[in-house]
Amino acid sequence: MPLRLTLRPKEKFFLNGAVVVNGDNRAELTLLNDAAILREKDILTEDAVDTVCKRIYFMVQLIYIDTQNLADYQANLKTLLSDVAEAVPSIVPELDLIRELVSQRDYYHAMKIARKLISIEKELLGNV
Repeated sequence: MPLRLTLRPKEKFFLNGAVVVNGDNRAELTLLNDAAILREKDILTEDAVDTVCKRIYFMVQLIYIDTQNLADYQANLKTLLSDVAEAVPSIVPELDLIRELVSQRDYYHAMKIARKLISIEKELLGNV
């Protein structure tokens, strides 16, 4: 199924290992096949990783975009998911879903679930 992107002027995105910058005008792209793509707004930088759920998102992001170090990232993610499951049993279903989606190489949807975890974590930390 094609993926249609509407890009803002000067918006950056990652496409199969390349960082691409849109020109001065709004643009629309249609991707006709599967590709690793992340919009600038969905990219989490290492400097912004300051919680465990952000670390999970970051690991899935790295698995998605940096296949050369896949085994290391997958091992780190496995440890993170286990540690968080032990500490916060109420989010085990989401953690299991991330694990399943990563095993199916559906990294984009795994990142969406990890993004939800970041919101849950923010709410839990706000109540402490």
